[in-house]
Amino acid sequence: MEEGGNVTVLFTTVPDQETAVKIGEALVTESLAACCTIIPNVQSIYKWEGEVQHEAELLLMIKTTQVGYSELHDRLIELHPYGLPELLALPVPYGSEPYLEWIRESIR
Repeated sequence: MEEGGNVTVLFTTVPDQETAVKIGEALVTESLAACCTIIPNVQSIYKWEGEVQHEAELLLMIKTTQVGYSELHDRLIELHPYGLPELLALPVPYGSEPYLEWIRESIR
């Protein structure tokens, strides 16, 4: 297991498959993400405007670098249909070095 360097994994939820593919393809095509993994069938429970909400969503797991975060964040906000999209960024402290290097090389 090697140190991750500046590799980061971001998470966002989206309402449907079409949105997930649209965002994922844009981020990868624009070299803002090395890979976007679509995880179907997640259930989100949260409080919004004083009411508990239950939403069927998909989770988009985005692999990028800390250096590319600002531009990716701005682009995700442009593409996302939610007024307040979830965007959580977690550093990757360790991983397979060849995979981590591929991520770093994939980001412009």
